[in-house]
Amino acid sequence: MEYAENILETIGNTPLVKINTLTAELPCLVLAKYETFNPGNSVKDRMAVQMVEDAEADGRLQPGGTIIEGTSGNTGMGLALAAIVKGYRMICVISDKQSKEKIDILKAVGSEVYVCPTDVAPDDPRSYYSTARRLSKEIPNSWYVNQYDNPSNCKAHFLTTGPEIWEQTDGKVTHFVVGVGTGGTISGVGSYLKMKNPKVKVWGVDTYGSVFKKYHETGIFDENEIYPYVTEGIGEDILPKNVRFDIIDGFTKVTDKDAAVYTQRLSKEEGMFLGNSAGAAIKGVLQLKEHFGKDDVVVVLFHDHGSRYVGKIYNDDWMRAQGFLEDEKVALVEKDQK
Repeated sequence: MEYAENILETIGNTPLVKINTLTAELPCLVLAKYETFNPGNSVKDRMAVQMVEDAEADGRLQPGGTIIEGTSGNTGMGLALAAIVKGYRMICVISDKQSKEKIDILKAVGSEVYVCPTDVAPDDPRSYYSTARRLSKEIPNSWYVNQYDNPSNCKAHFLTTGPEIWEQTDGKVTHFVVGVGTGGTISGVGSYLKMKNPKVKVWGVDTYGSVFKKYHETGIFDENEIYPYVTEGIGEDILPKNVRFDIIDGFTKVTDKDAAVYTQRLSKEEGMFLGNSAGAAIKGVLQLKEHFGKDDVVVVLFHDHGSRYVGKIYNDDWMRAQGFLEDEKVALVEKDQK
């Protein structure tokens, strides 16, 4: 009989899927590393389990302990699955920018959820970074994961995601494109692919309101780059240790509107029901068109599932309220006038 001993054993070995319609204008083959096939419906399952197992191995996480993490939702989900299987209490600290679905899903898998304001500085005691650290000091036998600086984050993708992409493309991958948040995925996958072939180009997708692109290009951490944005799961107002800028060849920034609109387009034109960062990622690929040739194989990684965004990206009333469907509205008015 063929079966997994527990749900954690089903993580990884996700498929590569060709993108057809949205990339028709590109000269190259574009393949999506489709991470929603993980049991927690996101790429974060990989590093969540790696971080837990490494913490168990060196004693940071003790039997009966409490796992505490600041998360935009997906890492919390992966950690929650590990906590259920391994017998830990799980506390997720999340910002109020994240969708209601993410909060509800975390509660559905047994996590305790603290919601913190988004529009405060990282070192503000109300921020989700600070709140997670504070709880880890107050709660006995607890472990603060800190995915941003935890090296097991990169390690997971170096050991699993990178090798899978290399093998699935038969070593023909020429470009890897992915949204950047904690930095674990781009740094781990990028390190592996460049180890196998130093000519592989690694591109990060950033958002307006985040510091990554300017810091990569100038080495300057510019606080003027920081302002609130809507896109979930990518961009930062800090420099996580897991972002290996030496591995990354460049960044492209995608607007909130384009990220949202292209997330809907992936669903309606490719049948790919994905999260907000997927729209940013595919728009980032399109913006990088001039870097691709006819023999190139571009792999873009899609982080998470559309079910976490039904009340936002897939809600046209919300989209209109954000000004993301204004073109459609204008088109309808013009049609009526005719």
